[in-house]
Order: sequence, then C-alpha cells, then structure tokens
Amino acid sequence: MGVSNVPLAKYLLDMGGAVTMRDAKEREKLSPTVLELEEKGGALICGEKYLDALCEDVIFRAPGLRPDIPPFAEAVKNGALLSSEAELFLEICPSFTVGITGSDGKTTTTTLTHLLISEAMKLENAGRRAYIGGNIGIPLIPLTKELTERDIAVCELSSFQLQCAEKSTDVAVITNLSPNHLNWHTGMDEYIAAKTNIYRHGECRALITNAENAVCAELADRISAENASSCRPVVTLFSSQKRPDGGDSRIWLEDGIIYYEGEDGVPFPLFDENNILLPGKHNRENYMAACAAAIACGFAPEAIKKAMEAVAPTFGGVEHRLELVREKDGVRYYNSSIDSSPTRTEAALSTFKDKNSILICGGSDKNIPFAPLAESLCKKAKAVVLTGEAGPKIWDALKNCPLTEKSGLIILREPEFDRAVKAASALATEGDRVVLSPACASFDAFPNFEVRGRHFKELVRKL
Repeated sequence: MGVSNVPLAKYLLDMGGAVTMRDAKEREKLSPTVLELEEKGGALICGEKYLDALCEDVIFRAPGLRPDIPPFAEAVKNGALLSSEAELFLEICPSFTVGITGSDGKTTTTTLTHLLISEAMKLENAGRRAYIGGNIGIPLIPLTKELTERDIAVCELSSFQLQCAEKSTDVAVITNLSPNHLNWHTGMDEYIAAKTNIYRHGECRALITNAENAVCAELADRISAENASSCRPVVTLFSSQKRPDGGDSRIWLEDGIIYYEGEDGVPFPLFDENNILLPGKHNRENYMAACAAAIACGFAPEAIKKAMEAVAPTFGGVEHRLELVREKDGVRYYNSSIDSSPTRTEAALSTFKDKNSILICGGSDKNIPFAPLAESLCKKAKAVVLTGEAGPKIWDALKNCPLTEKSGLIILREPEFDRAVKAASALATEGDRVVLSPACASFDAFPNFEVRGRHFKELVRKL
C-alpha cells in the first residue's frame, strides 16, 4: 500500500470505486487504517503473493515498486492502466502546481517555496492559499478536496513518483542532478529521464534549475536553444557563485546579496545572505530556487523580498537536515540523516569552515561511487566512523584515495550503528562536532531515514 496509497484508497472508496488493496505485509502487521478501509468495503489481499493474479482495471503502484516488474507488465499487457497517486493528482488537481525535484535539497526547497508563497499571499490578502505535499511526507490526493483554481499546490516529487508521469507541473524546479537511486533505476539515463518528466510535457510554463550543476546546465541549454515561440518553459538559472550567462532569467549570489534578473534584464536585490538563519552554500541555493519558483507563480520580486524578510531570519530548517540535537561538553551533535547520497554529505561538510567534524557514514548501498566523498572527507573532516552495509565500500574508497595517508583523517569501522555513535562521541573533544551524515540509505538497519535520525537523537540525548 505505501504511505500515499492508503489515503488514495480512502479517496477512491469515498468516490464509490471498487477498490482492492494489496500489501506484502501479513495481515497482523498492517496498519489499523488499512483494516478500517477493508471494513468500509475495500477488498484486501496481503502476504507474499499479494501481486499474484492482478485483474483490476487500474493499478496504482506504490512509488517504490518499479513499473516494469513482471506482475505489472502482465497486467498492462492484459489491458490494465498503470498509474500512481502522484500521476492521478497531477491529472485532477484544480490549482496551479509547483513541482520540486532533484538529487539533493528537495524537501528544504519545497518547504521554503511553500513558506515564501504563503507569506506573499498574506501580503496580497486575496483569500487564496498555498498547500504542500508529495514526497515530503504529506499525501497529495487528500489536498484535492480543499484546493481551488485560485490556490497553489507545492509538491515535492521523487524520481520514483515521476518515472511514468505524463503530465508536468506548471512550474518545475530541479535543484541539482547527481548519481542517486542507482540500485533502483537501470542507470543514470533513466534517472535523469524520470526527473525531467517534471517539465518535459507541454503544461510546464517555467523551469528553475542549477547553473552550477553540469547535468542541469546542459538540460537548460537544450531548452533555451528551442524556438522561444515554441511551447517550452521559461528557464531561470540560479547560482551561488556568479551571475549565470544562460537562461531567460536568473538569480544569483554576488557580494553577499541575492539578485533576481527577469527577462527585462534589470537586476533586483532580493536579500542579504547574512540575514539567512540556515547555514551553508547549499541552503543559499535552496533559497534562490524557492524565490525563483515563487516569482514564476506570478508574484512580484518586491513581494518575494518582503516574504524573505519574514522567513529567512527565523526559519531554522527541516528535521534531519543538519539539525542541531544538543551540545554536550563543548561538542555539538547534528542529525543529518536525510543525507542518503555522497553529494549530500559533501554539501553538509562544506557548511563548516574548519576541520572539526567527526562524521558517521554508512548504511544501505545505492550503487553510487564514493571516491569524491573520500576526497572531501580527507580535506574537510577530522574523523569518520564507518558503519552499516556500505561501510566497507567507503573504506575501500578511502584506501584508494591519494589524499588519505597525509590528511590525518582518523578512520574507525563500527558495523553496528549504536556503537558507531558511541565511537564518534569518544573521538570528539571541545570545539568538535559529531555529524550523522550517512551518504547512504537507511534500509540495512532502519525502515527509513526518519527512524534512523530519531534513533540517533535518542542515543545522543543519552550520552
């Protein structure tokens, strides 16, 4: 069933549909909500053979299930329509939609976009609302009961959700693209193709993407090369390094000020980065993407400047994203369990300007190379404690890194997570920080990154 398909089943039952719910779990392990839906008329098939004999007309797959697995392929061959909760939402949503995807920074950018649009709506006092949902943990389908044509839905969308999407959002944001989920996708080409479904269909009016990311910059160049009169999205490029050269409009950081330049070519100062509470270059990029998305929704830069004044000085971040857990004996402990790819861990490391970081890395392997991470650890960390299924693979990357021997990096190997946390704490002295930034998924030891992060916080509070 999955998180998103439970409310979808309720929605379909409320609409009078004949619904069959299928789940790999045994009946006694199902949530009470699923059993309540059975009492309301939903048929229930569960256990190891839950996908046998698919005979339904429409099949809504959970995002984690590939669309080409044999049971689905056979059902489609026999005439079934294969869809998903996210695809149905995009088809029936009555409001303007903003879709946010990327390898890193999706949730923070989605949250910031929602906050900025909400603040801008307060200023206009027009009685409309911004809603948030999707991969951020809030199912999309229930939102359709409240959304109107005047509202804006801000949606975080994963590659799993976008894999088969045939409808794009009105505004699309791609924060960055780097190897990720290659244990699920057939390769980088399929991963990128899934992500670009967020704008590739005719409905998309605007694309906001990262000028400093090679893959994103290439995608933007391809779109910009198309005839301006063709049905293509307006491209806005953002950069934390310099004013981007390409695109139709741009947003960038220069001398500590975030500037926005629309198609009129006139730079507008949006905000001073010194007033942004969230640390790190990557969070400046998240803010720039969010500002550009809000402007693409029709809000004036002046309105977004006022929205930034309300949001940026006070917003402290989203749980599991460089979340300060506590300080004990002069050592700070950060939970960044969301860092499930090497590039996220590299970004987390870059937030800190010294070499006082002790990282806890490792978890479920996603078939992503660790060589660039090994180099970053050597340059920017005091120590790393390797744990979990992927610990040996990161260890191999460090052994093969030419910087390791002379870097002074302390490397410990503790396969068991709880012992890894204790080992990291034992290494720390006053002025250090211990950062859970796994660079890997959680599935070797935890159901998801949230459970991993909360378990880490429990352990830290007991130190």
